[in-house]
Amino acid sequence: MAAQAAAAAQAAAAQAAQAEAAESWYLALLGFAEHFRTSSPPKIRLCVHCLQAVFPFKPPQRIEARTHLQLGSVLYHHTKNSEQARSHLEKAWLISQQIQQFEDVKFEAASLLSELYCQENSVDAAKPLLRKAIQISQQTPYWHCRLLFQLAQLHTLEKDLVSACDLLGVGAEYARVVGSEYTRALFLLSKGMLLLMERKLQEVHPLLTLCGQIVENWQGNPIQKESLRVFFLVLQVTHYLDAGQVKSVKPCLKQLQQCIQTISTLHDDEILPSNPADLFHWLPKEHMCVLVYLVTVMHSMQAGYLEKAQKYTDKALMQLEKLKMLDCSPILSSFQVILLEHIIMCRLVTGHKATALQEISQVCQLCQQSPRLFSNHAAQLHTLLGLYCVSVNCMDNAEAQFTTALRLTNHQELWAFIVTNLASVYIREGNRHQEVLYSLLERINPDHSFPVSSHCLRAAAFYVRGLFSFFQGRYNEAKRFLRETLKMSNAEDLNRLTACSLVLLGHIFYVLGNHRESNNMVVPAMQLASKIPDMSVQLWSSALLRDLNKACGNAMDAHEAAQMHQNFSQQLLQDHIEACSLPEHNLITLKMDPIQAWPASCEAPEGSRPASWGLCGAQCVPYFHPDST
Repeated sequence: MAAQAAAAAQAAAAQAAQAEAAESWYLALLGFAEHFRTSSPPKIRLCVHCLQAVFPFKPPQRIEARTHLQLGSVLYHHTKNSEQARSHLEKAWLISQQIQQFEDVKFEAASLLSELYCQENSVDAAKPLLRKAIQISQQTPYWHCRLLFQLAQLHTLEKDLVSACDLLGVGAEYARVVGSEYTRALFLLSKGMLLLMERKLQEVHPLLTLCGQIVENWQGNPIQKESLRVFFLVLQVTHYLDAGQVKSVKPCLKQLQQCIQTISTLHDDEILPSNPADLFHWLPKEHMCVLVYLVTVMHSMQAGYLEKAQKYTDKALMQLEKLKMLDCSPILSSFQVILLEHIIMCRLVTGHKATALQEISQVCQLCQQSPRLFSNHAAQLHTLLGLYCVSVNCMDNAEAQFTTALRLTNHQELWAFIVTNLASVYIREGNRHQEVLYSLLERINPDHSFPVSSHCLRAAAFYVRGLFSFFQGRYNEAKRFLRETLKMSNAEDLNRLTACSLVLLGHIFYVLGNHRESNNMVVPAMQLASKIPDMSVQLWSSALLRDLNKACGNAMDAHEAAQMHQNFSQQLLQDHIEACSLPEHNLITLKMDPIQAWPASCEAPEGSRPASWGLCGAQCVPYFHPDST
């Protein structure tokens, strides 16, 4: 017995020595690999060689699986060798499933491998992989929640928002069961975001109410709590803005701005949450700051505070440039494109067409670098080109750009915005497109069956109807439409719509010979246009003031108005010449391949599923007015 015990002891000692030796060579190779990976610049090839050197030692399964994961991760993140990365990740996933209590390697391999499959457009391979990983991860709260988020995101990218919402609902219930109210709120807020995209407002309102209660009652890490509040308020603000309710949104927007100021003063807490299901962040602090700048720009654009919009756009773009030096997250490029979309519209209104054109070119370049950006923003890009074409009086090109944009969009608000602007082009063209124009006006008839719920767009549709009636000489009808626009725009502080409606009403009264009433319209229009500032409305108003004062015998006031009109004309003419002389002006003939075609009759798309914010979040008044000069 004693001899057997001694032999067993010797065998155990030999096994321990062997394990210690194995651990020594493994740790040495791992140390070298990490040293090369974190070198400046990284020496990825040497890192990969060190990790590959593990396999000839025939290591235990745990080390083999982990090394395959490490190799797959390095190759995926630092090289273009996706085939080898996929091979290593598939081996890591296969081997790790045979090992008990090896969850981190197993689920990280599944997560990375599904990412790689999606990058290779093998979505059909990614989905079953994630479903299996979700099925076997229910005892690992962090990974179960993370994989649910990942599969929901995959369905969202495929525009399958119903499946994505179902998964987020499952995640919210799971988080509740494992006692994580924080992650439950994240799941519910994410679901609320998708429901807003689907316009399921009856489901959104109770969900956001529940989220608000959870956020207020949750006591935990201050940064996590404030980030939940930012998420919640961003959804509320964008919901209001999408509905064109610029005045109603102000309390929520103010809370959001105060919230981001609070977050910026908080220090990151190094203490990890006790519940592993709480190990999530919605967005980094710096990304949240850019997002708040973005929604502030969206609000300023709709309200007609264009200098404020430009100020916050400049701040946001400066912050983005700094972030993109250290972070290649795709969301930063999305933020950049959306900010540029808004500032381009500002430039067109304020009389800086040349700068707007250069920024449109920048959006083109950004979209060409990313297929996803191209897909999500092609319609907005053509819409911007259409607005630019109108501003430089290239009406045929404007029509072509708007028509292309209509074929590319499946977003109802953007569709209505484009049709409104296209109608204004046809009004300018006179009798050339009467049949098409009547058809368009019927589809955006604000008196009945208007295709979208946006307050701002409906008010703009009344304005276009008033503009059309004015050109038809039906002045009483035009006044009715324009008064409706004024009523709606005053209710929600839509300053640019107000200015345009006032000056057109002033023009109508001038034509009718009611100079006093005309003056009562044109003077506030001029004041408001100067505050925005809207160069075209200022030009129009100054011309009317000149003619009004002449008719009333006010020579000095007429001379002053004429001088203002001359100054505005010179500025706009100089900008026009500069823009048309730029090489980027050739973009007015740009025509992308349609991603999906809508009927030539310009019917509104049925289900509204915006892939991103964009022009739909910052409606403009149709960029046209009758030239009174």
